Amino acid sequence: MIEDLVKPLGPYRLNLMTFGRAYETPLPGGKTGSAWQRSDGQVELRAPDEAALATLRFCLALEADTTEFVRRFRNDPLLGPSVRHLYGLRPLRRPTVARAALHAICGQLVDTKTAFAIERRVLAAIGDQAPTREPIGALSPAQLRRFGLATQRASSLVRICRTIDLEGLRDRPIEAVEARLLRERGLGPWSLGVIALHGIGSYRHGLVGDLTLVKLCSALWGRWVELHETAELLAPYEEWAGLAGVYLMKGWGSGLVPGTNADRARLVRSRAA
Repeated sequence: MIEDLVKPLGPYRLNLMTFGRAYETPLPGGKTGSAWQRSDGQVELRAPDEAALATLRFCLALEADTTEFVRRFRNDPLLGPSVRHLYGLRPLRRPTVARAALHAICGQLVDTKTAFAIERRVLAAIGDQAPTREPIGALSPAQLRRFGLATQRASSLVRICRTIDLEGLRDRPIEAVEARLLRERGLGPWSLGVIALHGIGSYRHGLVGDLTLVKLCSALWGRWVELHETAELLAPYEEWAGLAGVYLMKGWGSGLVPGTNADRARLVRSRAA
């Protein structure tokens, strides 16, 4: 086991990302990494070897400096309160792009609890909590259906893992990644956002169509919106759209988004029913 001490670039508060718990994550090869932030802001890391340590640093987004994001949007009428109150928040990343892709496919279910249960069954079946594409792609659609994944999603997951060099996507421009993924049946803007944010580490694409954003937009605009319309909310934030979405969704849960709340969203939905 080796240790490292890292000063994150820009504002960084690990406790916001882990809900105050110690951070621990599975890493490729059956390894595990852990981290905690000291009172001086530095983050202590622990992993079995140098390769695992590098992956742990990536998962923690320690070098993804968000200073420019804070500078540009701390006074934004809609986003500003969340940026100021959640100062230092960054989305944590998955140890492999394949792991993020698995979450992107399973997470298309509206029922989050069921989606996570299917994800756990798949990981248990392959015996790896941080898999690359090969072990997932070795499963058949029929096996995935037995785990609870619908036929179309099961076929999409297998095809994506068998035909795309998922880990190689981290070395490609995000525009090329977007074009490649959106050519695939079964992957839409929401799945692209999951893979971009949590697999590749890009802040360009948000979780378009996420139910939280649907509720937020509906409360803001006074009508129940379609999934694709949530892209309009994130578009003004340009290359920071993905991170803006993270702040807005977390801010929504904490009552930090001006002019809207959960009660208003429920009222709008009841009128649309």
